[in-house]
Amino acid sequence: MGQDNKRVAQEGRADIHAKITDRIIAALEAGVRPWVQPWNCGHLKGPITRPLRHNGESYSGINVLLLWSETVSRGFRSPMWMTFRQALELGAHVRKGETGSTVVYANRVTKSETADNGDEIEREFPFLRTYTVFNVEQIDDLPEGHSSIVPDVGKPAVNRIAAVDAFFAATGAFIRHGGSKAYYAPGSDMIQMPPIEAFRDLESYYATLAHEEVHWAGASHRLNRDLSRYAKDRSERAREELIAELGASFLCADLGIVPELEPRLDHASYLGSWLSVLQNDKRYIFQAAAQAQRAVSYLHDFQISACRVVA
Repeated sequence: MGQDNKRVAQEGRADIHAKITDRIIAALEAGVRPWVQPWNCGHLKGPITRPLRHNGESYSGINVLLLWSETVSRGFRSPMWMTFRQALELGAHVRKGETGSTVVYANRVTKSETADNGDEIEREFPFLRTYTVFNVEQIDDLPEGHSSIVPDVGKPAVNRIAAVDAFFAATGAFIRHGGSKAYYAPGSDMIQMPPIEAFRDLESYYATLAHEEVHWAGASHRLNRDLSRYAKDRSERAREELIAELGASFLCADLGIVPELEPRLDHASYLGSWLSVLQNDKRYIFQAAAQAQRAVSYLHDFQISACRVVA
């Protein structure tokens, strides 16, 4: 029976190692180096730290990679994590619907065994188990000191454009800042943006936000562009990205923004697809421009509604 338990434990450890290794391989195949610290993009300045436990202690080893990867992919800004129970003990609670992140705990246990000659001997056995933690941005009602975000130290002030901020605020889109990627997530109906300080200039930030808001406007419960094949069909993804590119250009012109855009790495791969689409469908540029204009007009309509409310 003892040998059976040992075999099961070894298989469990191997399964955990395989799962974690597969995650890192997948990240590398996607062009993400999980050992590179988050928040190191562009012009974002400020202290960088390892992921922290609820008591302020740093995680180490594989857990640093796991939580850094989660921080980047999910757009968290705080380095602090805790378990569901630790949150409860602090009088806080994990928000309904939030999903946790996996970390591992490794240690050794000492057990007494009877040797073949009858002597009692002490042997050490390694064990490995997983548990789930939540970033403090997923937890409500935390006491002061447990909900801090990495402080912005030494960063120059950003002189935002009030009228442009008001334009995007009027749309009511849920925008979350953090991480190093910009995207619209249809499932959660959320726009993810890197911090404004991470961009070359203010105009580039607004142009990127305009791009994501054009995606947001196309959701099924808004303009109902067919985004169902976006993640699966490279051609359909390229078509949607072209609409967003055009819409962002239109909107920037409307808002008086002249961005000096840095090429987005995720769009370099679309160039060939855009050429293919346009070469094979001479009408598509007209269709894309019409869809882009429709999205921009939709976003402008929120400004009219806002003015009516104020009036």
